[in-house]
Amino acid sequence: MMSAQAYIALNRFGLGARPGEADALGDPARFLRDQVGNGAPLLPEFAAAPGSAQIMRELPERNRMRDMAEELLKQFRERFRSEMGLRFQHGFTSPTGFHERLVWFWANHFTISVTNLRMFAWPSSYEREAIRPHVSGRFIDMLLAVVRHPGMLLYLDNAQSIGPNSLAGKRIDRGLNENLAREILELHTLGVEGGYGQGDVLALAKILTGWSLKRGDEVVGEDAFNFFPNRHEPGGKTLLGVDYAEGYEEGVRALTALASHPSTARHVARKFARHFIADDPPVASVARLESVFNDTNGDLGALAAAVIEDEAAWQAEPRKMRAPVEYVTAAMRAFGGGAKMERKALDGLMNSCRLMGQFPYGAPSPKGWPDEAKAWAGPDAMLERVEWAHALAARLPQKPDASALARDILGPLMSEHSMTILARAADPVQGVALFLSSPEFQRR
Repeated sequence: MMSAQAYIALNRFGLGARPGEADALGDPARFLRDQVGNGAPLLPEFAAAPGSAQIMRELPERNRMRDMAEELLKQFRERFRSEMGLRFQHGFTSPTGFHERLVWFWANHFTISVTNLRMFAWPSSYEREAIRPHVSGRFIDMLLAVVRHPGMLLYLDNAQSIGPNSLAGKRIDRGLNENLAREILELHTLGVEGGYGQGDVLALAKILTGWSLKRGDEVVGEDAFNFFPNRHEPGGKTLLGVDYAEGYEEGVRALTALASHPSTARHVARKFARHFIADDPPVASVARLESVFNDTNGDLGALAAAVIEDEAAWQAEPRKMRAPVEYVTAAMRAFGGGAKMERKALDGLMNSCRLMGQFPYGAPSPKGWPDEAKAWAGPDAMLERVEWAHALAARLPQKPDASALARDILGPLMSEHSMTILARAADPVQGVALFLSSPEFQRR
């Protein structure tokens, strides 16, 4: 049997082991390092899905920000479900599960959500354009890509934010919106304890006025972002004690300063350690990741490499509860499935995730989905998992031996107690359901 490290690499760092994958792994740490900047190609249909510029061109001007026509909303909602199905399939089949987990982590860190109907148009292009290209690049590059993307500008209302003393602000009854500025400071960079105040929120909101979108008929090429000087709040602003003049470049300078701020390094390091190590990660692990972030000027590839080298991330005890989307993905990978699933089946999986408490790109707030066991381990949610596990086991065309499946997917991470329970299963369906419901499979 392979060492525990192979199974940890596939399950804790990755999205779950596939049949026979652990036996063919080789050096687990090298396997992960090789993925940091080398994700598997997206499924062709997923890669070819409409980009943000094309979506903007599809939107009638009168519907771009608000009140999309009912037929247009239906079209985007259907496209969203199709694209999320392709995202699921990529997760089920990708040989680079660690790279994909990095994408999922950063997409959650910079959350946008379909809780607002107009947002169904954006998650797929947002992830492909603002997140995926930067998971091994610099934090500032991802931050700028996120803040300039239509998905974020619309989700947090900055596309409509106008400086009250700007030329446009003096003509129309629409003013400053602080949503994006507040979440950049609280969630994306410094963190809630990062040392900023309401005055800094207001200053950043003014700095980002005019950061908006072109009209659909004005979009040329692949960039829908536009800076509107006539909407930008004139005059200087002071953010975290630093003075900024007016203009687009000052916004870039402000975001660059936030990206390299020590509080940002601390905030990102804590979240990264919580995701890969434990809900309450060791202080020393957080400190090491913080140093790497600071020393490399926010190199996210170096951050990923650093967590691979952290001994705490390789402890055999599974300390992280799988969120519903992770759980369903790991189950599909365990059976080698998902490559040719029909749309109806993929819709069913998304609905199952919703019943377990998590809908793709449906986080209830800009905080994103929680990354702690207590969020997913409630009795109702766990009952949904158990019922789903039994239903999946019953639908499998070929029923594997549960003990052999457990050895293949989790190896020595399965406890003797759990293996004994599997051996006593009344039939293969019950055995597979018990494996999927086991504490070891629920966690990573």
